[in-house]
Amino acid sequence: MQPDLVVLFEHPEWQKPLFSALGRRGVRFGRFDLKWGAFDPDGAPEAPLYFNQASPSAYARGNTRAVPLALALMRSLELGGSRVLNGSRAFALEVSKSTQAALMQRLGIAHPRTLVFNEVDAALDRWEDRWPALLKPEQGGSGARMFLLHSADELVRLLRDRPELWLPDHLLTLQEYFDVDPSRGIVRMEFLGGDLLYAMRVISHGAFNLCPSETCNPEGGGAQCAVAETKPSRPVEFHPYPGVPGAAVEAGKRLMDEGGLDVGGIEYLEARDGRLVFYDINANSNLRGPIGQAFGFDPFERVVDFLVAQISPANGA
Repeated sequence: MQPDLVVLFEHPEWQKPLFSALGRRGVRFGRFDLKWGAFDPDGAPEAPLYFNQASPSAYARGNTRAVPLALALMRSLELGGSRVLNGSRAFALEVSKSTQAALMQRLGIAHPRTLVFNEVDAALDRWEDRWPALLKPEQGGSGARMFLLHSADELVRLLRDRPELWLPDHLLTLQEYFDVDPSRGIVRMEFLGGDLLYAMRVISHGAFNLCPSETCNPEGGGAQCAVAETKPSRPVEFHPYPGVPGAAVEAGKRLMDEGGLDVGGIEYLEARDGRLVFYDINANSNLRGPIGQAFGFDPFERVVDFLVAQISPANGA
């Protein structure tokens, strides 16, 4: 039987709650595992609706081939007439820190100064003496290969001793570092179909891997899929944030709309001068069950509600 929906994914543990919710609702869905696969761009799409759940951090788990396959597949599907939620435009934004910064600049949304480079001396000529700074891969995700650096010498030594940090695409970024109140952490807002689903405060305790999936950051600690270099002194904390400012929500909605995201997470920090500084756009939105439950609902059921509502239009009904 032809499915009404196909989910594109790379990390099976992250998708289990969604797959379970789809099964409970009796949705006819298929799964396309991006870790290994093949497709015929001349062939008819398997389903009228696809939901992209690929992750930029796939390379940090040894699944480097998943991202280019996802982009190629989604572009072919879109040209073939299928609707792809969080499609190629949204995913191309997610895998590029520089494109995210450019979008925020165009929209007038405060964001860290960012420099993209493929050669260290070129970066240092442009970065001047703006230390400390964060080193991030252009294709980020799950805190992989992030470092807080305090000098040009640290950057030179790090990339000399760790040439693998240039992977997967040989592009890195230096990003402006903001000293924030550690007790307030950062804020992550989750959006679904253009509306805020919930917001939460994330207290990192020094971690860069702030993935909200309970597989990565279980309640009480014991992370199972950490890919970041920096290990937290205590488990990362996630707290419901019902008082998220309206200005932050509106900025998040603009990023979702202009970025072509159907489902996603937008992260910002609160600078010491009071500014809300946005720094990350996530198309692969790993929802956190306990946060949704604190607001009185199952977030994965809400996603299924949204997907079911999209199936009929995709079928031409």
